[in-house]
Amino acid sequence: MLLSPARRVRTRPSIVVLVRRHPAARRSVCLGDTGHHGGGDDWHFPLVGPAFLAALAAAVDVDRRRRDSSSSSSSSSPPSYLARCEGTPRSSSSSSPAAPPNASSARLTRRMTIRHDGNYADLISDGKRVGDPFPLAPTWNREVMGPHGIPSRAEQVRRLKSRGMGTTTNGGGGATPPNLPPSTIVPYYDVLVIGGGATGAGIAFDAVTRTDAVTGEPSSLNVACIERGDFSSETSSRSTKLIWAGIKYLASASAALISWDLLTNPMRTINDFYGEFMMVFNCHQERRYMLEKQSHLTNWIPIVCPFTEWHIWPPPFGHWLFSFFPILAPAVFKFYDGLSGFTCPPSYVMGPSSSRIKFPQLNEKDIKYCAVFYEGQHNDARTNIAIALSAAERGADIANYVEMTSAIFDEDGRISGVRALDRVTGEAFEIRARNVIFAGGPFTDALRQKEDGTSRPVAPSVSGASGTHIVLPGYYAPPDMGLLDYNTSDGRFLFFLPWQGSVIVGTTDKKGPAETLPYPPEEEIQWMLKECEKYLSRDLKVRRSDVLSAWRGWRPLASDPNAPPGGQISRDHVISTNPRTGTTFVAGGKWTTWREMAQDVLDGVLGKGRTRCNTLDIVLHGGEGYSKSLSIQLIQKYGLTPDVAEHLVRTYGGRVWELLANAKPTGKQWPRYGHKLVSNYPYIEEEVRYACREYACTIEDILSRRTRLAFLNSEAALEALPRVADIMAEELGWSRKVKRVQIEAARAYLESYGGRVPVEDDLTVRLPTLGDAKDIFREMDRDRSGRISIKEIKDFAQRLGQPLEEERVKAIFESMDKDRDGKVNAEDFMEWFSNDETKKGIRDYFRQKTIQIFKEIDIDNTGYLDERKIKDISIQLGHHLPDKKIKAIFKEMDVNKSGKVDVEHFIAWMDKDIDKTGFRKMLSASMGLGGTGWLDSKAGSFLG
Repeated sequence: MLLSPARRVRTRPSIVVLVRRHPAARRSVCLGDTGHHGGGDDWHFPLVGPAFLAALAAAVDVDRRRRDSSSSSSSSSPPSYLARCEGTPRSSSSSSPAAPPNASSARLTRRMTIRHDGNYADLISDGKRVGDPFPLAPTWNREVMGPHGIPSRAEQVRRLKSRGMGTTTNGGGGATPPNLPPSTIVPYYDVLVIGGGATGAGIAFDAVTRTDAVTGEPSSLNVACIERGDFSSETSSRSTKLIWAGIKYLASASAALISWDLLTNPMRTINDFYGEFMMVFNCHQERRYMLEKQSHLTNWIPIVCPFTEWHIWPPPFGHWLFSFFPILAPAVFKFYDGLSGFTCPPSYVMGPSSSRIKFPQLNEKDIKYCAVFYEGQHNDARTNIAIALSAAERGADIANYVEMTSAIFDEDGRISGVRALDRVTGEAFEIRARNVIFAGGPFTDALRQKEDGTSRPVAPSVSGASGTHIVLPGYYAPPDMGLLDYNTSDGRFLFFLPWQGSVIVGTTDKKGPAETLPYPPEEEIQWMLKECEKYLSRDLKVRRSDVLSAWRGWRPLASDPNAPPGGQISRDHVISTNPRTGTTFVAGGKWTTWREMAQDVLDGVLGKGRTRCNTLDIVLHGGEGYSKSLSIQLIQKYGLTPDVAEHLVRTYGGRVWELLANAKPTGKQWPRYGHKLVSNYPYIEEEVRYACREYACTIEDILSRRTRLAFLNSEAALEALPRVADIMAEELGWSRKVKRVQIEAARAYLESYGGRVPVEDDLTVRLPTLGDAKDIFREMDRDRSGRISIKEIKDFAQRLGQPLEEERVKAIFESMDKDRDGKVNAEDFMEWFSNDETKKGIRDYFRQKTIQIFKEIDIDNTGYLDERKIKDISIQLGHHLPDKKIKAIFKEMDVNKSGKVDVEHFIAWMDKDIDKTGFRKMLSASMGLGGTGWLDSKAGSFLG
């Protein structure tokens, strides 16, 4: 038993945190006294103190995991993915036992292998790192023609091969392209871009359309771009779908300007404000370009900002000025309009009555008024594909599913090209180029590591910040108006936007290493659902089962590793050139500024003033032939349903005629054309065939990006999967085996999206809010210096009654001190407190403690609780409850009405928001959950 009945209430509880690792290397972390409490190969050590110490335990384990992974990685390396897929010989190093994967890869593998028992799960086993591309077994797709005026993907790959070492040689050691005579000399590429997201494709598009700055003649640059997955398969397809000018950054810059820093360090404060303000100003110009020049891909959307009080405290952004935001909002939004020269639709205000009419889902009782402003909106994946196809149309050699494997250097150590792998055929080849640009977003450092070619980690340049989104049914918002919650419980912005017939809610903002799968943490889904309830009508119940899909993407926050020490992490973009190799990388920025980023990096690489950027004057792929009445023309000619016609026009623009040219009739009176892939969504079979011409190579390409079905409804995407597979097999000439593996791969990927049923199979802990974390920081910061030291962490543990060893205190402090300056301020502490490892410690703590409490109540070890056991434990805890209340408590637990409650039902009951009987609060306070601040709204001391 945890505690004897006589001492349960007074004795400080012990905490057990079990950190799951690779099966061959499981171990736990210890704080306080050690002692063995388990059997088998799981080692349990007691940790003493409230839940905060579980977070400290997680920090210690992170430090140890880093040391373990670094030591194990140096001893052996796993076989390559191609060696496993193709049966090719392994390198000599692969003969030794493969090293256990690190914690991240184990997590990815566990998700996939638990959920998939088929052969495809074996392809994503030990050795795949979280940041690696999703595995693709070679499909050997049959060549299909590209869209009109654009080479096929196969032709693009042939052209890429022609700029490197071909499969034949001319006898003199030089490069001879395939299918060309030995005497033919093919020059290097002038620009080779690695990465086909919005920025990378944008660089290729900019470079191939440049003209000579003096003569105005085409510059005729030879341009190439390769992408390891599909275009926009990572960050660029997982945005909030906004082309926004950054009102949040304007507010945060103003808060920083009107602060004590203006008096203590005026020049730096003013410079920081100016830089942030100019970033927002440039975003306005880029937003205008997208909304006016690329109207076939974009649209304006009004966004409501509801106010339920005239004065807000605590204020948004932690600044007193914003406590008056409800009063200042109309003027602020007019100023925001002015930054774009009033070219956007004008902001306005709505009273309570108008708000109820325009946005009937709002909670009408509390609304004082609503301010409305406008932002741009788009289908991010389609915009990215349009940029890539525009580059191809203008002459760039661009291909997806071509991965850089290493760099090639000349005798002076300067980069002269890359080694690449066509992941569709499994062929390796070289690409030669004078200038190589990395545009890998949050995966940029992985490209830099390949360039470095050593096991020594490169100086980091990009830190990832993940953002989770959920998709709800369309009835949660009007079809043409969104909502902004500018003051969430933890200080983040939360958008609530209609998109493609559904409602997107997002986003969160959490630091962490980038992953390739869209897997969303359940705790973030739960947080957003709770935030949604704040402004919505009480008649509209926000349910977990209403989540149709959920995904997570990573924003790159960049700093320059080649700059002098002290470079700042930036939400604006960073361009840096390696002085040793000549490689340039660009990272950071936002979707809105993709064109500006491309222009800036090419001006630097090619030399400003030598060539001129022309992208401001060019309409992207699909713009020619587009008109606002185009959907009507489609309905009149093809008899399409209005939703299908509108969708096709908004996606393909003027290219829609090409898509429908070979459409097959339905055989019905109405609609005459347009076989839908799945009911209730406007995607049709003709899109699958056309997508194969637009370089789609996998089923997942179609379901995630060519259509957006996986992003809108993960279950509907799984339903459409077989038909998509049939069409692609027909178009691309897949064998039965290739088709089967493709189906398994698509299903594995699609099931990493969130949906109506939570993916995680553990306790969903209601984690501490930003305010809770601030309370802890203030409690630790005894001298009120605004920083905490190693000594203060040690003293804090002492005050909790559990002193920590010097080594563990140091490890905890180092995990918080990201800048390595010996100081941890509030921002450092908040970031540490909200990271995955810290939350894992908390989550493990609560699950373990809840199980222990269950065992404490289940005195006869039957595995079930009944009314008698509930009554016995209440008496032992000093609470003599009447039988009526005991029945009410048990009724809350016994959801199956079976007369007995097992451990999982008990955990679910402990995790509920509502505690009508108060019994859950009594248990958590009396039996070792360190107070109720973690499980319920905070009351009294956070630490309990």
